[in-house]
Amino acid sequence: MAVGRVLRWFGRPLGVTVLVVGLALAGAGLYWFQPWKLWVNETVRDEIPTAAPAGGANDAAEGTAEGAEASGGTASDAPAGPETLAEGELISHEHTTTGSVKVLRLADGSRTLRLENLDTSNGPDLRVLLSDAPVKEGKAGWHVFDDGEYVSLGKLKGNKGDQNYALPADADLDKLTSVSIWCDRFDVSFGAAPLARG
Repeated sequence: MAVGRVLRWFGRPLGVTVLVVGLALAGAGLYWFQPWKLWVNETVRDEIPTAAPAGGANDAAEGTAEGAEASGGTASDAPAGPETLAEGELISHEHTTTGSVKVLRLADGSRTLRLENLDTSNGPDLRVLLSDAPVKEGKAGWHVFDDGEYVSLGKLKGNKGDQNYALPADADLDKLTSVSIWCDRFDVSFGAAPLARG
C-alpha cells in the first residue's frame, strides 16, 4: 500500500532527516514571511500631540502667557495648537496604502511626524522612515528609501489609524523630504508620501 511505503521511508534515517529539515524550513519560512499578518489589523488612535515643560500644564500656560506679554502680545496671541511644518499624501507601493502625513512643531519646539487615517497592509518588521529619496509611482519607487540618507522613526505602531512619531532634533527637513512605510525585512516600501513644506 502507498501509505505504508511512505511511512516506512520516513522511518529510515534519510527520511527522518528530510522530515526534520522540511519542518525547520517551513518554520523558518513562516517566521520570515509572517503571512498571518495579512489578515490581522492593528488600529492605533494617538491624539494630536501637545508638549509641556517639566513644570506641568499650569506652568506651561503661565509661561505661554508671560512669553506673549513680553513680546507685546496677549495670551490669546499664542498658537492654538501644533504648527504644521510639512505635509503630504501617501501613495501605494508594494501594498495599497492611503492616508496623510504631517510634520508638526509643538509648543516646546520639538517636532513630531503624524500619520492620519493610515490604511495599509500589516507585515513583518514595518518601520516609518524619513528619507531623502524622491517618491516615485510604481515599482521604480519601491526600494529607494534606504539608498541615501534616512532616519528610522521606529516600528510602525499599527497598520491603521492615527499615529505620532517623535523626530530627532537634528533631522533636517530640507534634506529629508519623504516618508515611507518601510518593510525592513524585505527592503520594500508599502507606501510613501512626499513632504511639502508649509
